[in-house]
Amino acid sequence: MKAFVITLGIFLMPLAAAAAEADAGRFQLEKSGDHFVRLDRQTGAMSICQDKDGALVCRMAADERAAYEDELDRLAKRVTALEQGNVAQRALPSDAEVDRSISIMERMMKSFMGMVKEFQAEENTNPLPQKT
Repeated sequence: MKAFVITLGIFLMPLAAAAAEADAGRFQLEKSGDHFVRLDRQTGAMSICQDKDGALVCRMAADERAAYEDELDRLAKRVTALEQGNVAQRALPSDAEVDRSISIMERMMKSFMGMVKEFQAEENTNPLPQKT
């Protein structure tokens, strides 16, 4: 079992390295004055990064932040509207709607039972021959 795990690990290492290399090419850094601009090649998002105590700290650009907050507000309004709409949809049907539904079900069941009785009567008049 130990040998299997080691062998599996050896075969999976190149896959992990390939995935890391694909991620490494995702971002592109460009120096701009005293800061860097980071471009996400997958989404197209741009961030402004600065070197603080040896660590690169990135934040969204002002226009992207405004667009991000606008999208959050839009989604919050949509969630509120959907939640309020669900309350209205959960209302119980009126007595007239219930009575109508029950009468439709009764007619359907009567028709079905009528068909069953016809098949039973037909089976009794024309029994199948016994093959045993």
